[in-house]
Amino acid sequence: MADFQIIKAGLDEIAVRKDLRVPMRDGAVLAADAYQGAGDEPRPALVALSPYGKELQALALTTPPQRRPSPMWDGCIEAGDIARVVKEGYVHVIGDLRGSGASEGEHIGNYNAGGVPLGQDAYDFIEWVAAQPWCDGSVGMIGISYFGSMQVLAAAERPPSLKAIFVSGGHYDFYETTYHGGVMWFMPRAAREGRGGDSGWAFTDRVKSRMLETYSPEEIEERVAERLRDPDVAAWPNLVHVLNYPKNHEAWFDIVMNEVDGEWYEERNPVTLAPDIDIPVYLQIDQGRGWTMDGTVEVFDALKGPKKLDIGPYPPMQSRPFIEEHDKMFRWYEYWIKGVDNGVMDEPAVTVHVEGSRETVTGAQWPPKDVEYKALYLRPRRKLSFEPEPMGAEHAAPDGFYQAPLTVTDEVEILSWSTAPFDEPTEMIGQGAAHLFAEIDQPDTNFILRLWDAAPDGKRQLITTGYLKASHRELDEERTTEGNPYHPHTRAVPVEPGRIEEYVLRVYPFAATFLPGHRLVVELSNDEPLADEHNALLPPDAFHLPVGRPVTHKIYRDAAHPSRLVLPFTARAAE
Repeated sequence: MADFQIIKAGLDEIAVRKDLRVPMRDGAVLAADAYQGAGDEPRPALVALSPYGKELQALALTTPPQRRPSPMWDGCIEAGDIARVVKEGYVHVIGDLRGSGASEGEHIGNYNAGGVPLGQDAYDFIEWVAAQPWCDGSVGMIGISYFGSMQVLAAAERPPSLKAIFVSGGHYDFYETTYHGGVMWFMPRAAREGRGGDSGWAFTDRVKSRMLETYSPEEIEERVAERLRDPDVAAWPNLVHVLNYPKNHEAWFDIVMNEVDGEWYEERNPVTLAPDIDIPVYLQIDQGRGWTMDGTVEVFDALKGPKKLDIGPYPPMQSRPFIEEHDKMFRWYEYWIKGVDNGVMDEPAVTVHVEGSRETVTGAQWPPKDVEYKALYLRPRRKLSFEPEPMGAEHAAPDGFYQAPLTVTDEVEILSWSTAPFDEPTEMIGQGAAHLFAEIDQPDTNFILRLWDAAPDGKRQLITTGYLKASHRELDEERTTEGNPYHPHTRAVPVEPGRIEEYVLRVYPFAATFLPGHRLVVELSNDEPLADEHNALLPPDAFHLPVGRPVTHKIYRDAAHPSRLVLPFTARAAE
């Protein structure tokens, strides 16, 4: 066992054991650092695992937390507040996943889906920690985003010493982590390559592409050529580069090469694994990035053991180093690890912050209140109304926009529709749907929908989003219900140009009250604006792949084509 050294964190002394060697069952050895208070008594441990590098996480001891959009914000410092963990009486153990940092072994594909299961490594890591003389045998886990996903993978393996987990800002369904409604999201590139404020993986030469390990060079050449025939991919320089030099960007190459859902993503999907978890789970997520909230709710519903769901306020990006939610986490672990009856399990299972009213709503499930789905119809003159359009298309002519590729313009065309100002507080909590009757003149496009709360003074806040690649319009009829659509995303079906199709977008979960005088505004585009009130809060790579061909869109909203939003109202809507 490595000797410890004493360092100062403020006025406190912290004992650090550097470069611990943690053996895995297949013979690989993972590297870890352990931080604890002075003294020899054993303590419970909180484990953090990721490929981002344990040395980077140590900056939590010396770097003041940065909020977005600070240029010092680094998306990968996510293992938590080391000094606070130690002060609360835990050992903070931060490990490098296999193939990253100082750890041995190969990391093949995203989440090592082509190699040893990360959950298996986490099991071995946790049980090794529990057996050390400085640990009292009880283990929890800590960390957001990738660290959060690792908690779910670990818990599904049921290591005996893992007593509970607290997951904040986790990513779950691996396909939906990368493709929102079938539209490619660039953030995984940032996490891998270190762009837009992320340091990226602490990778080694043992990180490999699962595609390159699986298919022959001839098959890879054919598949690359097929992906480059997609105009969206061919128009984006970074993707052309990735596809031509896959060994430089192995995990991102794998994602780009697998644009539809299926076994590639489902093999070790945390949502699929969640029913195997029998320890207590606390799930926390902040509003503003709807797909993470959607996945969090899906995991919560699948869990069978003691569980909590806590949905916090906008904006979605936490500080780096990550320090938020620690009060809730330590209260959770105080109960489940230290055995202190603090009443946390006497409180409602679901707690939701409601934007607008700034109220907290609680309940036993999501959504925490009974909801009534109501339709807001797209109407002429860019209006939203509870009443459908009575006229036909010959009189209520469609709205439309032409979008040139971003290779030739930096202007993103946006259609918008708005309600009248609300007369009374109008609350909505849950997920929803957008039914768009549209005609395009190309085989494909993106539909990007954003809902805003617009105040009388002109300020506005993003409420939620919806995405759908037109070729992914097929619905999963068995799972889809009113206001709750699901798409299988298992194949792409080109659109017949000139044909009016109904596209049903999933509107990601949200909780908002529109106050008197405020309006609900919905925006539709096929690309994202380069900068606005919301995107300024995000790293530059938190965008979606633009459409690479010119497309004309006609949005029909007449008596025969009732384009509408179907939203979860919990209070009487203003009529």
